[in-house]
Amino acid sequence: MGTTRRGFLKAGAGLAAGYALSSCSLPGGPGRRDAGRGKRPNILWITSEDTSPDLACYGQGLVETPNLDRLASEGIRFTRAFTTAPVCSPSRSAFMTGMYQTSIGAHNHRSHRGDGYTLPPPVKLITEYFREAGYYTANVRTAAPGVRGTGKRDFNFHVERPFDGTDWSGRNPGQPFFAHLNLRLTHRPFVRDPHRPIDPDEVEVPPFYPDTPLARRDWADYLESIQVLDREIGKVLERLEREGLEEETLVIYFGDHGRPHVRAKQWLYEGGIRIPLIVRWPGRLPAGVVSNALVSALDFAPTSLSLAGIEPPSHMQGVVFLGENAATRDCIFAARDRCDETVDRIRCVREGRWKYIRNFMPGRPYTQFNAYKESIYPVLAQMEVLHGEGRLSPVQERFMAPRKPEEELYDLEEDPFETADLAGKKEYRDVLNRLRARLDRWIEETGDQGRIPEDPRVRAYWKKVAARRFRRRMRRWGLSPEGTARERLAFWRKRLLG
Repeated sequence: MGTTRRGFLKAGAGLAAGYALSSCSLPGGPGRRDAGRGKRPNILWITSEDTSPDLACYGQGLVETPNLDRLASEGIRFTRAFTTAPVCSPSRSAFMTGMYQTSIGAHNHRSHRGDGYTLPPPVKLITEYFREAGYYTANVRTAAPGVRGTGKRDFNFHVERPFDGTDWSGRNPGQPFFAHLNLRLTHRPFVRDPHRPIDPDEVEVPPFYPDTPLARRDWADYLESIQVLDREIGKVLERLEREGLEEETLVIYFGDHGRPHVRAKQWLYEGGIRIPLIVRWPGRLPAGVVSNALVSALDFAPTSLSLAGIEPPSHMQGVVFLGENAATRDCIFAARDRCDETVDRIRCVREGRWKYIRNFMPGRPYTQFNAYKESIYPVLAQMEVLHGEGRLSPVQERFMAPRKPEEELYDLEEDPFETADLAGKKEYRDVLNRLRARLDRWIEETGDQGRIPEDPRVRAYWKKVAARRFRRRMRRWGLSPEGTARERLAFWRKRLLG
């Protein structure tokens, strides 16, 4: 099975290299920018885990994010940036290679642990291209006093030497660097902000969640963690300035995927794939600009290479979205496959106002068991209890349905919360057919590996790991091994509400 699969992946990568861009309209194309106009820039990627555009500069009035707001005022803030997956390891596998995770066999969450699976040629990590061009590459651990990066290398493949070191201070004198700093603060469990607490009574929860004190408290904790995140990013920006690197460093801040809430992370709704994206390069990119251009996280790798004067390899499926060779998208694609032990396959295409979602496993409910979410998402436990009591609204009840629709269609201008599915309405048939065909082309042209069933042994392994972790957590909390929804709800009410 391994040999056959590897051969198919190589074929899929070649297919993607030749045709991946044809499903979206992309005027122009990536090419070499003039690298002779001065010193090559340092490049710093700052990634925060599980973060949607819930910053003050994006209009979230309850949070204070002065450092990211300042970064936005000195650079470009993108309002429509998206990841290609709503969970960490597939998303990282994509934005670190410039390739869809579905094209390179990296689409199942935390797959290939210990089996030595490597990227199909000619695909490489972005760090290899920078290293070949003379850059020092760093996976930053201590970014500033009190700021610890995770050093996360959460890829669904094995790489022998992904980075040169753990800080850009390890480079030779005058050597440019590419550094990636990953911050975990907005990942559960949340870190509350003692310096500026947020009143849960002021929080507005989306209509697909029950408006309860628990839901408000949980959402407020998430927003407070963003404020703590902002302070840490501020210290990193201060370090650049203190070391005289601010003017010569291209900073790209983004989330690895959307917020960690019930209908967000692991799902292809806006809450799962829409992210903040801020880019600053003093004197080389305009300041204080707000861009509504569609950007995929797939584009970060080729864009960073291009702005450094390095020709992006032709097989990359992302496009350059900044600089002299910038292209524009009219759509983005995203995919969800197995997350932890929970098997599913979902794909989406998003245009300006339209989102089309296809559920390839409609018989599996939204709430099929996921040990991670069941054990750490307070509102999920509450929704399960309220569902059993018949106390959810029709909009909230939809997420608890025993099966998913085969197709979903949303008008994001009229329905930003994606609560009114238009797929079955005759007046939207043309839109549905067009987006259905577009997704079909993308699946074929990019060699979507989700069509190949995952090794049952891998699924069985993660199911066993998840069950063991769930029982361990329930035992630690003093609950029964089954950890019923009522037990977990009582636990969360006591912990979060006192």
